Amino acid sequence: MPVTGVFVVSDSQHLILDLRVKPTSGDMDTNLNRREFAKRTSTTASGLLAGALFGGGESAGQDRDVPDQRLLLLGLNALARAHELNYFTDGHRGAAIVAARLLAVDNHLDERARSRIVQLIDLNWASSPLCKPFPNAKPDPEQIDRIGIALAQGGETLRQVGHNAIFAMLAIKAFRMMPSVATPQRIDGVCTMIRSFTPWRDIDPDPTVNPPPFVDAKAASRFILREADAAIDRFIGFGQGFAGHMLTFGQALVELAAMGHVKWAESCRTAFRKYVTVTRLGPEPNSKRRPDHKPNKLRPIDAAYWERRGDKTLGIGHVFKYPYSYYDLLRRADDPKLRRALEQKAYHLF
Repeated sequence: MPVTGVFVVSDSQHLILDLRVKPTSGDMDTNLNRREFAKRTSTTASGLLAGALFGGGESAGQDRDVPDQRLLLLGLNALARAHELNYFTDGHRGAAIVAARLLAVDNHLDERARSRIVQLIDLNWASSPLCKPFPNAKPDPEQIDRIGIALAQGGETLRQVGHNAIFAMLAIKAFRMMPSVATPQRIDGVCTMIRSFTPWRDIDPDPTVNPPPFVDAKAASRFILREADAAIDRFIGFGQGFAGHMLTFGQALVELAAMGHVKWAESCRTAFRKYVTVTRLGPEPNSKRRPDHKPNKLRPIDAAYWERRGDKTLGIGHVFKYPYSYYDLLRRADDPKLRRALEQKAYHLF
């Protein structure tokens, strides 16, 4: 997709960042009957539906080929098709669906929270052309590595806030969990999307920015969380896209290394150092001011957080990706003091 000019990509909750991309296609709405049905579905029925869509609960997160992990499949379909629509915004939606499933299972969200998350995804994305099925084909899980190779080919260039790494990690993780859908056509689509990202604020990194090796999950997670903590304060009044993407970009590299793909993670080290450097510079002189979130004790691991969201408040999906990365990094960092400090200001992100 060619560079056409700078505009602010934003969703209903967050300033994302100034990026050079084409305008996005709108979210695909479902019809009124579907919306009304979803709203009126009983709690019991919703709970049963959520259990199926998330793969049957905790054990499903350990089974790497559970056939009913529908959210993973929807997310992979979207990631693989995004390049045909809008690689950037539709790639966000696909990544968000995968992240929603991981957020729910990894953090043991209760049935109320899971049901509402499923409902939100169904109302906004599940029935859209983005998520439609791919033709049946023989899976070839050995080709999953092509996604990591496509990421590494991006070199040390900072590409649109590191979304090439963020989306690559989520696609690889989802395919590893569902190898039965790792078909060549889906993998081709994801690779095309990964190669679509263009350079963004690709400045020389500050020599003092030296994250620990990403394979050292505890140390690297602490580094990322501290940078996000500082970014929240730095960008108060300007939206929290920089802090949020510090979490998602950094966590993607830690997760890649944890999956055994250390080479791919480290291939993005210079790009991540550039992003930290840009973030430490703070708002630009022409940055648009934006209202801050009001203090709120509800978090994305609470059912009430999701129940109080409007049906059309998903934007392009940061509501799922930010918390997935946040809680994953907190677990890996294992730093109670840092957790307490971040929890005091996490409402800015969520």
